[in-house]
Amino acid sequence: MSIRIDSIASYNAFTNLSASSTSLTDSMRRVATGIKMSQDDGAAVGISEYMRAQAKSTAMARNNVENAISAVQTADGWMQKVNDILGRMSELAIESNDITKSSTDRTNIQQEYSQLKSEINRIASSGAKFNGVGLLNGSLSGSTQVGADSGQTISVSLTSLTSLTANLGSVSTAAAAASAITNLKTAITTVNQARAKAGGIQQRLSNTQGGLLTYEDNLRAAEAKVRDVNMAREVTVMMKFQVLTQVGTAMLAQSNASFQSLPQLVGD
Repeated sequence: MSIRIDSIASYNAFTNLSASSTSLTDSMRRVATGIKMSQDDGAAVGISEYMRAQAKSTAMARNNVENAISAVQTADGWMQKVNDILGRMSELAIESNDITKSSTDRTNIQQEYSQLKSEINRIASSGAKFNGVGLLNGSLSGSTQVGADSGQTISVSLTSLTSLTANLGSVSTAAAAASAITNLKTAITTVNQARAKAGGIQQRLSNTQGGLLTYEDNLRAAEAKVRDVNMAREVTVMMKFQVLTQVGTAMLAQSNASFQSLPQLVGD
């Protein structure tokens, strides 16, 4: 007598065990990495990658802004030196325009005056630099990228002071000193206007810097919500599939054991 047995229970147990094992593996991967992969949520990954790119680009733009602020601050420091020198030159011009001064006195005064004028020229033409770029000779002029998207730029252009001393003449005579006094006031006004312009640029850049930092922080937080795994929920899911895998393994073993015992029962 022939007996045919189909172990449907074994097949069902195996199918359920395979599904539980696969789900457990996926859950363990999510718990281990803490992030979702394309197979978990393709749309979320796409959104996340765009946000990540924006955040990285924003961070680099913020770096550009910080560099520009540093350059403008450096320029302002040099302009303060120029202001100090012009103030001293004005003192010398006034000192020279004195009827009690002899020609020898004015010659001595002129020596210092000439050296100070030369120092202003040196600072403006080549002395004031930031990372090799001239700050007061017109070299620092253009736009810097201050955002992650095209067109998000700010113009950073500092006033050139290379011609500042063109009309400062000398103080070798009383008449020349009198003319220098007037021209020095004009030069001081020019520097003050250049510093006011630089200060406005710096304020604008500082405001942009703060905005970029806030945007970057919020963007990273939003990206994390989209991409990061809910660890509390995922650990619960993992524990669930651990139990199901253990139970499925036991059921498959039990089903196989029952199936293997049937021939012995029939033989008996």
